[in-house]
Amino acid sequence: MLNVAILGSGNIGIDLLCKVIKSKTLSCKLVVGRNLKSNGLVFARKKGFNVSSKGIDAIIESKENIDLVFDATSAKDHIAHWAILKKNNISVIDMTPSKIGCPIVPTINLDDALVNKNINMISCGGQSSIPLIYTVRKILGNHIQYIELVSSIASISAGPATRINIDEYVTNTASAIKEFSGNKVNKVILILNPAEPPINMQTTLSFLLKDNNINLDSLTRNLHITVDRIKEYLPGYDLAFEPKIIEKRLVIMIKIVGNGDYLPKFSGNLDIINASAIKVAEHIASSKI
Repeated sequence: MLNVAILGSGNIGIDLLCKVIKSKTLSCKLVVGRNLKSNGLVFARKKGFNVSSKGIDAIIESKENIDLVFDATSAKDHIAHWAILKKNNISVIDMTPSKIGCPIVPTINLDDALVNKNINMISCGGQSSIPLIYTVRKILGNHIQYIELVSSIASISAGPATRINIDEYVTNTASAIKEFSGNKVNKVILILNPAEPPINMQTTLSFLLKDNNINLDSLTRNLHITVDRIKEYLPGYDLAFEPKIIEKRLVIMIKIVGNGDYLPKFSGNLDIINASAIKVAEHIASSKI
């Protein structure tokens, strides 16, 4: 078993806890927040887990029992946290868009998690889109001139940390798209939709092509292979419709329904990044068997 601690008791942190509970290879030793009366720490304590409101200090006090930390705080906080964790030789999966660690997308570079102490999960938009962008790039290569990513999420599913980190979300996602696709020209847009009832997460990818001379059937088959690999760790991930060519644009739309482990199923934006992080942690755990 890989012993983990969760730093941050908000929606992301507690949903991670619920996923760790279901895991056969991960064991949560500590959940850390700032207020023992917060909903997250109350929930964790009722589930029988050790909790603390002492922040990163609690992690260091328990470091002999912890192999890995999930940092579910904020990009700014993670900078300070990593300085302390690095000094104490503790590995971390960074759930924030801090851009410090090695970016990991489970369908692309999962083994990189075995040789890096700081793993960055990019963003929800990055985890939902980069696997497909990577697939399109492999098939179309230099046919792509420009990539645009538009993610629309339920406003209610964007907590305080998400709202504080929106600028970092955009820049880190755009940087990761460039790194994994090799395409230098891209744009990232995040829409917080206040609709009632809340919408499920939707991500639209638009690729401006040099021409329409591509094998769309072959591309679609490869995209479905990638989708099936993602569904192994997030069953609610799927294409909203088959990829289309509109003039010189390839359009792909993704829909994500969450597992409903801790949060409502419309919070697929949180589920995609958390499910990806659990996939990474379990891969690290399996390497130690």
